[in-house]
Amino acid sequence: MSDNLLQKPKLNEARKRTKNQTEQVIYAIPEDAYQLGDGLKYMIQTYGCQGNEADSEKMRGLLESVGFTQTLVEEDADFIILNTCAIRANAENKVFGELGRLKHLKVAKPTLILAVGGCMPQEEVVIEKILKTYHQVDIVFGTHNLHRLIEFLIPAIKTHQKVIAVESVEGDIVESVPTIHENQFKAWVNIMYGCDEFCTYCIVPYTRGKERSRKPESIIEEVKDLIQKGYQEITLLGQNVNSYGLDFENNPYRFANLLDDLSNLDIPRIRFTTSHPKDFGDDLIAVLAKGHHLLPFIHLPVQSGSNKILKAMNRKYTKEHYLELIRKIKIAIPGVSITTDIIVGFPGETEEDFLETLDLVRQCDFEGAYTFIFSPRTGTPAALYFDDLPKEAKKQRLYQLNDLINEGFAKGNHRFVGTVQKVLVDGRSKTKQTVLTGYTEHNKLVNFKGDETLIGKIIDVKIIDARTWSLVGEIIDE
Repeated sequence: MSDNLLQKPKLNEARKRTKNQTEQVIYAIPEDAYQLGDGLKYMIQTYGCQGNEADSEKMRGLLESVGFTQTLVEEDADFIILNTCAIRANAENKVFGELGRLKHLKVAKPTLILAVGGCMPQEEVVIEKILKTYHQVDIVFGTHNLHRLIEFLIPAIKTHQKVIAVESVEGDIVESVPTIHENQFKAWVNIMYGCDEFCTYCIVPYTRGKERSRKPESIIEEVKDLIQKGYQEITLLGQNVNSYGLDFENNPYRFANLLDDLSNLDIPRIRFTTSHPKDFGDDLIAVLAKGHHLLPFIHLPVQSGSNKILKAMNRKYTKEHYLELIRKIKIAIPGVSITTDIIVGFPGETEEDFLETLDLVRQCDFEGAYTFIFSPRTGTPAALYFDDLPKEAKKQRLYQLNDLINEGFAKGNHRFVGTVQKVLVDGRSKTKQTVLTGYTEHNKLVNFKGDETLIGKIIDVKIIDARTWSLVGEIIDE
């Protein structure tokens, strides 16, 4: 492999943060790449968060812009991409397992090109493992150079060269990347990239680079284009959307301003994820309280209810601050649904610390949560913390927490029984063809009987029953 096709990540470089201005880049298809994929089929397997899903939509756009067509049958694919997640060890193990499983396809079809992209390649240990063990991989690229995917394909297709191209940089913003949305009426919209929080357990600041905000006019123009195409809902994406605009020079425009401007556009539904409690200010609460197209649902990760553990996590807020924030939100937005993220078994977590978390959950009345056992990530400070809590004890804490979370989930669902809710119809149920599914403004899943002509529309549905994780409804006749 030539040196110009071998570029490895460097953890020490990924840690750096400077005051350099973020470069704004306009994407253009390489001149020698037109019709590169004519007659070829691709498949993308996506792991991880909504940000990865949005990245996969860009990969689709890039590939189809040069002639590739999508297939859902891996034996028919000429190019397979695994778009990976590095947030937990289980996610990485799944990818390595899949790479091993796909090896037989490469043997049966030597022209198959296999690529690994996303967050995992941004880790030094991952690159070394791929180079040492997974020789069937032809292209490896990271989060910062996704827009160069077609460039990497050119030597892989034309001269059968392997390409390892992973940059450890603060990152740029690349606009006008072709995008093909998976859904025809709900779209992800990136408003910023990267993270500067450096929570001690999290690898994301190293894999995604520094916080960098897109210009408001670029975001607004993208949303206007989605409106023209008939989209009913957008979800604004960022590792910490609340810090949007903090990197602007001499410009006070912030997330609250962006939400205010977007809510005046003709888009029926606006959601966002993810928020950081330390940046959730009164100005943002005031804008959300206006309602309009901003939905009464907030995902607000807390991670722990113990101040000792929050400090060890470098979360930059206390239990008391979080509880007060929840109180303010509920007063300003009556009936709001709030969900969260919680980690159990963080190094040093005692039984008393865990009980503090349970106490916070009870006080907040969460209507759902993503809960996890701490997963050490190589290169993060917490990976080196002393941890003597037995695995079985961590599992028991997770079970106990989940029981409490499920009570809140069910309670949050039951409060809607007998009410009429506006539901954006997603499609047919996976288990019953006569049943449609969709989500309310509070992000509650509803199952109801209806005709497929309703898919993609916002309709009134009366809630007649509630389950732990879903609602049962019936369409209101006009």
